[in-house]
Amino acid sequence: MDLYRIILVDDEEEVRQSIIRKIDWTGAGFCVVGDAENGEEALEKVEALEPDLILTDIRMPFMDGLSLAEWVRQKYPSVKIVIFSGYDDFEYAKQAIKLNVTEYILKPVNVEELTAILKRIKSNLDDEIEQKRNVSLLRENYIRSLPILRDQFLNELVGSTVPGNVLKEKLAEYDIPLAGAKKWVAAAIDIEPEEIREGNMLPLHKERDLIPISVMQIVEEKLGNYCRSSVFTSSRTSWSELALIAAIDGDNSQTGLIDVLGDICKETKKILEVPITIGIGHSCQDLGEISGSYKAAVDALGYKAIVGAGSTIYINDVEPVSGGKLSFDGKDEAELIAAIKFGPREKIEEAVQAVMDKMSDAKVHFRQCQAYMLSVSSSIVQLIQQYDLDLDQLTEEGEEQGDTFAVIPRMMKKEDFAHWLLSAALRMNQAMNRERDNTMKQVIQKAKEYIMDNYQDPDLSVEKICRQLHMSPAYFSTMFKKETGQAYIAYLTEVRLNKAVELLGKTDDKTYVIASKVGYQEQNYFSYVFKKRFGISPTKFRGAKR
Repeated sequence: MDLYRIILVDDEEEVRQSIIRKIDWTGAGFCVVGDAENGEEALEKVEALEPDLILTDIRMPFMDGLSLAEWVRQKYPSVKIVIFSGYDDFEYAKQAIKLNVTEYILKPVNVEELTAILKRIKSNLDDEIEQKRNVSLLRENYIRSLPILRDQFLNELVGSTVPGNVLKEKLAEYDIPLAGAKKWVAAAIDIEPEEIREGNMLPLHKERDLIPISVMQIVEEKLGNYCRSSVFTSSRTSWSELALIAAIDGDNSQTGLIDVLGDICKETKKILEVPITIGIGHSCQDLGEISGSYKAAVDALGYKAIVGAGSTIYINDVEPVSGGKLSFDGKDEAELIAAIKFGPREKIEEAVQAVMDKMSDAKVHFRQCQAYMLSVSSSIVQLIQQYDLDLDQLTEEGEEQGDTFAVIPRMMKKEDFAHWLLSAALRMNQAMNRERDNTMKQVIQKAKEYIMDNYQDPDLSVEKICRQLHMSPAYFSTMFKKETGQAYIAYLTEVRLNKAVELLGKTDDKTYVIASKVGYQEQNYFSYVFKKRFGISPTKFRGAKR
């Protein structure tokens, strides 16, 4: 196993070096990756070096050991902390215990005592890692997670085509009773929004989150007497809260399934006083392609406004059955949009070619091809509207503004459509990339402006700025460094020190006043940072300038 990483923090360099020299770190299972002379400096070292253990003195300028320990506990709870001090103070010990400090020892540091502590901590770290790798514990956690994993898989199944070998393996792993059927049918269950009821409401109606569970129990009970099925919470669409896959064997039929689902709609209304509508897709003979049936079931729910809510809607009853199979389904759309959004050009070309190949391979009537092209075009237009793209940016040379939309109804040849689709996709990708870059530049500029307006605030942290910008600190820190070439702390320090230089030259303010004006609560720490940056103290710097 690799050596565990240590940072040593003490304001006395001699003490730090003495400890580093005297301890057999490798023999104890550790290596010293850095040291710091105060808590403030240690913060940067911890973020940069990611230690497993921090050895720190209690009494230090700018930030003491307990304050450092509290910060580390909040941000890096897995890091172990050993505090040592020359003061046998019970109050310090009590505070250290509250902060869950691993060890508390007195200075001067005894080599044997510290070595024994290090070996003890190493043993604890080894045990923690081994526990995380323990197969039996992992198996136990896996079993507890099975219902979640099962639902995730079923949602993947109704969202895309699943290879046969993977499908067979997952059905067995999650104990899903769908294998070996004659055919399969998917359904989408839409639970109506809670209605205003007169009189007494059922307790269930006040617990909206429990309603889908109650509906699921009724569905499972009724279908259990007719066919094998799996009911699960849907994450694929906002149309339905529940989804189901039913296996049709030799002794039952799709017509019978529709009748049972109709009874479920009636019983749910009667028992729960909650109306549900069930969209039913067409059957398929390969469970790995059940996604097409589920899409059709969701499409069937779209006819609720026409047919009426509170009953079953079978897709073949509301849409004509075509001889061919050509549709721009959710998987196709997701792949094309992902390619347009993220590129690169080769990926966009592949996605467009896949769209055209599907149309060519279908060998269906041209009217179906037109409907297919219209579906693809509709997705492109929706994407343009979603990202509010400038049509001028999407117009090729020689085209009039608006041709991006106007060209769609005029498409008669596959070749013309392929050219338009590829051209539009490439131009959209370029426009999106420009928009991302511009947006990030604007965000970083706002951050810089906020820093310039608030550098005097001693509590000006990344988290505080991110609350203003509505961004996560991790993503902001990454993008800030990418855009500016500096980490946030380094940039803020530079701004503060530049302002300090300005005040030293233009005013006769005392050093502690200037320190306060540029965001440092401690004059000594301000002098330390200033000297570290410019090589001389603020006082000498002022004298040299005059």
